[in-house]
Amino acid sequence: MDDKEFSALADSILARIEASLEASGADIDFELAAGGVLEIEFGDGSKIIVNRHGPAREIWVAARAGGFHFRWDGVCWRDTRDGTELMGKLAELVSQQAGDAVRLD
Repeated sequence: MDDKEFSALADSILARIEASLEASGADIDFELAAGGVLEIEFGDGSKIIVNRHGPAREIWVAARAGGFHFRWDGVCWRDTRDGTELMGKLAELVSQQAGDAVRLD
């Protein structure tokens, strides 16, 4: 994958995450900042950070539960350790930190 393809795929997943958070109705704040950094803030002040990492061509997630790296497999973004799909893992992490079930599509 070249830089242009990575950029398009990363922009697409960040926009999808942002739209899913908005549609979830969860009581959380989030902002997509310049450079492809999405900050998700919870009522207790904790955050989840989702960002693009160009040199590795990965999407990185930092949450209370730890750090996760996701790489495009040609179909979706998968965790480099256990193969979990990004949206499913992110829904799990957001739910944990929100203290409520949050569904992300």
